[in-house]
Amino acid sequence: MDSALFTANNVWMMICTALVFFMHMGFSFLEAGLTRQKNTVNILFKNFFVITAGLLLYALAGFNLMYPGFEEGAIGFFKFAGWGIAPPEGGMTAAYADGGYTWWTDFLFQGMFAATAATIISGAVAERIKLESFMLIAALYVGIVYPIVGSWQWGGGFLSNWGFYDFAGSTLVHSVGGWAALIVIYFLGARIGKFNSDGTSNPIFGHNVPIAAGGVLILWLGWFGFNGGSVLSADPETTSLVLVTTSLAAAAGGVIASVFSHILYKNYDITMFMNGVLGGLVAITAGADQMSTGDAMIIGGIGGIIVVLAISLLEKLKLDDPVGAIAVHLFAGMWGTLAVGLFGEMAGFDQFMIQLAGVGIVGAFCVICTLIIVFIVKTTIGLRVSKEEEINGLDDAEHGMTAYADFSVFEK
Repeated sequence: MDSALFTANNVWMMICTALVFFMHMGFSFLEAGLTRQKNTVNILFKNFFVITAGLLLYALAGFNLMYPGFEEGAIGFFKFAGWGIAPPEGGMTAAYADGGYTWWTDFLFQGMFAATAATIISGAVAERIKLESFMLIAALYVGIVYPIVGSWQWGGGFLSNWGFYDFAGSTLVHSVGGWAALIVIYFLGARIGKFNSDGTSNPIFGHNVPIAAGGVLILWLGWFGFNGGSVLSADPETTSLVLVTTSLAAAAGGVIASVFSHILYKNYDITMFMNGVLGGLVAITAGADQMSTGDAMIIGGIGGIIVVLAISLLEKLKLDDPVGAIAVHLFAGMWGTLAVGLFGEMAGFDQFMIQLAGVGIVGAFCVICTLIIVFIVKTTIGLRVSKEEEINGLDDAEHGMTAYADFSVFEK
C-alpha cells in the first residue's frame, strides 16, 4: 500500500478517535443539564471516572478479551489473550488491518467505544446511586461484560460466524449499556417524589436545558467519529455515505419524535426532540454503511417514535430514567439492529432472524451478568444513598462541594 494512503487512513482514524472522546463531554453536558443542580458535581465525577477507569481497564484486560484471536473452528464465545497491551509484529505498518490504521490507533479507538457503554448506565442511575456502587458496577461491566460481547462479533466470535451484522454498535455498544441500565434502575428504585402512590408520575425538571441541548449537538458531532471511524479507513465512498446516513437518521429522529410527542401530549417538548435525535443516531449505527438516504430517514424516524413510546412505557412501569438513556440506547439500539434485516443491502428474512437471535442472545447475557454484578454490589456496599443524602443532593453528600458558587454570601 502507498505510504501516503496508509498515513491518510491512520490520520482519519485518529481524528475519529478524538471525536468519540469528545462525545464524553456531550454525555456529561446532557446528563448534568437534565438532572438537578444539587447533583451536578456527582454527574461530572462519574463521567470522568468512566473515561479514565474505562481506558485503563481496557488496556489491562478489555482489549485482549475483545480481540483474543479465536482459533479456526473455535466456538468463539470466550478467550483471553493475556494481560496488558503491546503491538504485534507488523502492528505499526500497512500490513496491519489492511493498511487502515496502526495497532495503537486501533486500541485507542476501541477504548473510546468501551467507555461509552458505562456512560449510558451513568445517566439512567443519576441522582440516587452511591458513587462507590456506580464505580464498581461500571468497572466490572466495562472490564468484563462489554469486551466479551464485543468479541462475539468484532473479535471474530460466533455472532460474526453466523452472519450477524452490527456496523458500529447499535447492539454491541448501545444496547449492551442499555440492558445494564435497565436492570440497575429496577433494583435501585425511583427518585424520591417521582411517582405517586396511584402510579402517576411527577416531572422532575433538569436544571440547565441549554447545557443539555449543547450536549446533544456535541454527541451528534461525535457520532461522525463513532460511525465514520467504524469504516476502519478513510475510504471516501463509504465514509461519506456513513456520515450522510448518520445525519439524516438523526434529523429524522428528532423531527418525528417532536411531532409524535406533540400529537400525544399537545406540547413541543425539547427533551423529546433531543432524545429523538439521539434515538435516530443509535438506530442507524448498526447499518449506517448499508443504507440508502431514504432507508436512513425511515430508520431514524421510527427510532424517534420508539424513543417517545419507550419513555412512556418506562414511566408506566415506574422505572425512573432521568435522562431517557434506556429509551434511546436500548430500545432504539434493538430497533436499529433489527432494521439491518429489513432495509438496505442485507435485507431479507434470513438476515432478520440472525439479527433477532443476536439481539436476544446479547440481551440475555447482559441481563444475567448485570444481575450477578448488582447482587454482589447490593449485598456488600449497597446501591442507594440515604433519603437525607438524596434530598440534600449528592454533591454535598458524596463530594462536599457544589457546582455553582453562591456569591451572595460575600455580599455586604
